[in-house]
Amino acid sequence: MTDRGPSPADWPGDWNVERLHADHSQALRITAEFYDSATEHQRLRVFENPTFGRIMTLDGVVQVTEADNFIYHEMMTHVPIFAHGAVRRVLIVGGGDGGMAREVLKHRDIEQVTMVEIDGTVVDFCKSHLPGISAGAFDDPRLDLVIADGADFMRQNADVYDVIIVDSTDPVGPGEVLFTDTFYGHAKARLAPGGILVTQNGVPFLQGAELTNTMRAFTALFADATCYLATIPTYAGGPMAFGWGTDGAARGVDLATLTERFAAAGFETDYYTPAVHLGAFALPPYVARLIG
Repeated sequence: MTDRGPSPADWPGDWNVERLHADHSQALRITAEFYDSATEHQRLRVFENPTFGRIMTLDGVVQVTEADNFIYHEMMTHVPIFAHGAVRRVLIVGGGDGGMAREVLKHRDIEQVTMVEIDGTVVDFCKSHLPGISAGAFDDPRLDLVIADGADFMRQNADVYDVIIVDSTDPVGPGEVLFTDTFYGHAKARLAPGGILVTQNGVPFLQGAELTNTMRAFTALFADATCYLATIPTYAGGPMAFGWGTDGAARGVDLATLTERFAAAGFETDYYTPAVHLGAFALPPYVARLIG
């Protein structure tokens, strides 16, 4: 029998053990704790880890880390924006840490970004304790921050957007309503012609039903419904899926066009490239089966 080393009970120091999944978890060592308190909506905690830097959890589930957030934020923003090619107005639902706004606002041609976050405490907290995540995005005059329930906003608002990014938590607690057919229908109504909806859809290997349910709704709503993938180390269980829905032809953009748009944008990335963009839509069979 192989020696697997010390058991968790023998690990030194304090650990955050995530229990999002019934039979699988990940543990992150805590070398310093900066905050631990319940907000009106959820328990918010920030601690230091030697590998990932400062980490924010909500109800014990990792939301963002200083070290690897660039992967998640770059792939949720630059894929739809460069695919579309003429984005002027963007809606972000969630994203209280400001990382999504940071990446969207790197695009100089974007005129307005509306960010709807249910928990104002998260925004204030991240400005103070994780300022590198937003990197000044909250001070950009193009950003309109709205503290409100994202589902209510989507239902009541009459504005339209070229790209809508749903940067939600997992479908439990406050984030559950953002995974419903009704919400997706309201989101489609807020898209301009040729607009694109992208959503956070978890890790397919462990959360397959989440992706299947979203894709069932997207298939009924959009001419082009699929997902694309990116691997983010702190989201355990394999690559993460991002839902993609549009009635336009943006997914058919070729490498030469993406390369031209990326070069014209004039900023550097750490994960996104035009080739990665196209490759992210190449799905392994187990994911393809989940989306039908």
